[in-house]
Amino acid sequence: MPYFCGMIIPDIVWTICFGLFCTVIAIQAFYYLYFFRRMAYYHNKEKEVSVEHPVSVIICARDEAHNLVKNLPGVLVQDYPTTHEVVLVNDNSTDESKYVIDEFKRSFKNLNMIELTQEAKMISGKKFPLSMGIKSAKYEIVLLTDADCVPASENWIKKMQDAYDEETEIVLGYGAYHKKPGLLNKLIRFETFHTAMQYFSYALAGKPYMGVGRNLSYKKELSFLRIKDFLPSIKSLAEMTIYLSIRWQLVPIRLY
Repeated sequence: MPYFCGMIIPDIVWTICFGLFCTVIAIQAFYYLYFFRRMAYYHNKEKEVSVEHPVSVIICARDEAHNLVKNLPGVLVQDYPTTHEVVLVNDNSTDESKYVIDEFKRSFKNLNMIELTQEAKMISGKKFPLSMGIKSAKYEIVLLTDADCVPASENWIKKMQDAYDEETEIVLGYGAYHKKPGLLNKLIRFETFHTAMQYFSYALAGKPYMGVGRNLSYKKELSFLRIKDFLPSIKSLAEMTIYLSIRWQLVPIRLY
């Protein structure tokens, strides 16, 4: 009869424990196979006709002057000949953000700044500046990213908007971390990749539950017609997707 810490453990107990262990492993294996296999075999469908839509890129920034200097050019020099704009919401910044944006505006006429000078009551975080950016957008398709992110290529806007068709309402993108030396960076990149695998796979399974605001696009109409009543209670940009009736398409664009 087996021993554990000096105690005699009946064989039936070991059998039950082993059975539970195998059950848990089986459930986990089923979970991974049922959801993650969708990503493993996923391929973008070739479109017979590709239409380029006008796009409004929206960025919210608070005290991000150093990131704007480094990353904003990557958004402004996108290879996208169709009409587009960059709406930059300067959210109560106390650093040099306003002067940095004004300097960029001299060279890029499609850059529009929204200056917020007061905090919104009862609406914390990024929700209010984001809603102001969307409201000010000129075009129906909005594409979101952050001030501390830069597109991996000059085709970011083109690839994200190309996923739209008559039925698609939201395009879900991937936002990775830049590779740097060190164990912490490896752990962060793994966690980011694993999280993306989960929400991509769930979306493909018809059970979308989140997206990341550094690479997400949807139609402007959705923002105000479907979630305006929920805005005060939404805790994050990711939760915004819960209130939308959507059909997802994946466009994995790497952001640093």
